[in-house]
Amino acid sequence: MDVQRWLVRQEVHWASLEKLLHQAEKNGIKTLSARDIRQLSSLYRLASADLARAQTRQLGIGVTDYLQDLVRRGYSQVYQGRQRQDGQEIIRFYQQGFPQTVQASWAYILAAVLIFGLGIYMGWCYTWQDPAFMQLVIPEHIIRLVQEEGKLWMGSIVGVEPLASSQIMTNNISVTLSALAGGIFAGLGTLFILWYNGLHIGAIATLVGQHNLAYPFWAFVFPHGALELPAIFLSGAAGLLLGQALIFPGRRSRLLALKQQGQLAAQLMFGVVPMLVIAGLIEGFFSPNPAIPDGLKYLVGIILLVALLLYCFWPLPQSNPTPGP
Repeated sequence: MDVQRWLVRQEVHWASLEKLLHQAEKNGIKTLSARDIRQLSSLYRLASADLARAQTRQLGIGVTDYLQDLVRRGYSQVYQGRQRQDGQEIIRFYQQGFPQTVQASWAYILAAVLIFGLGIYMGWCYTWQDPAFMQLVIPEHIIRLVQEEGKLWMGSIVGVEPLASSQIMTNNISVTLSALAGGIFAGLGTLFILWYNGLHIGAIATLVGQHNLAYPFWAFVFPHGALELPAIFLSGAAGLLLGQALIFPGRRSRLLALKQQGQLAAQLMFGVVPMLVIAGLIEGFFSPNPAIPDGLKYLVGIILLVALLLYCFWPLPQSNPTPGP
């Protein structure tokens, strides 16, 4: 290789890269045009290859140091700038994209709430009419503790909060993912999971109500339930979106309908996961804490629920839901 000729030829590219880097560092990479950004990326890759060649052929400290500096600066603009942009996209999604997706999916969310509510009603009625029914959906040790000792079972969480919180998060995420995956079975799996969880809540509500434990029970449930139950409804809506695409694709092909509805479902799930993490922390550390008055627990639950509803349903500028992170 003719080193001098190679240096002369490549110095033109290095100078162009340095000029673009200087502009990006001084005014920000957003001031560059799309063409300049593409050129910057191309010249950065070229400089990286030239650096490797210079090191291999030992072209001298001056050339190597110069190229190392160019490559370092180029990396900062090309990749770290992209990371900052990705971070901004995530923030923008949770600021506007997720609420827009919720509002666009309101009919499916309402359907999920109604199915869950039907399960609660049936669990309540069946347990009142046939006390033996509760044994089918409620663990025996919980029934025995409530009926024989007049106590709730949440005290077992106290003292093992970190472990309990982790297990609660894992269980809740498993339930929501199952509700989503149930949509693949034409939505029937989603409907069953929503209905069964409602049935379980209805039976437990009847059990604690029959033994005058409703007030402390709902004081425990309300703080984390203000996020956990809406998360279940949203994941149920996501599953129903998939089921609707499979059964009623309209004029679209089923594959196209599933792709489009799947994008909405994925965006709903991007919002569900943080809700479940927060709910798990509350359920592990706040809800079972006997030192916190029940009235305060109800207040926290009300505040969280109102805040969530305002966040999700506050009117926003009309636009297509923002793609998830």
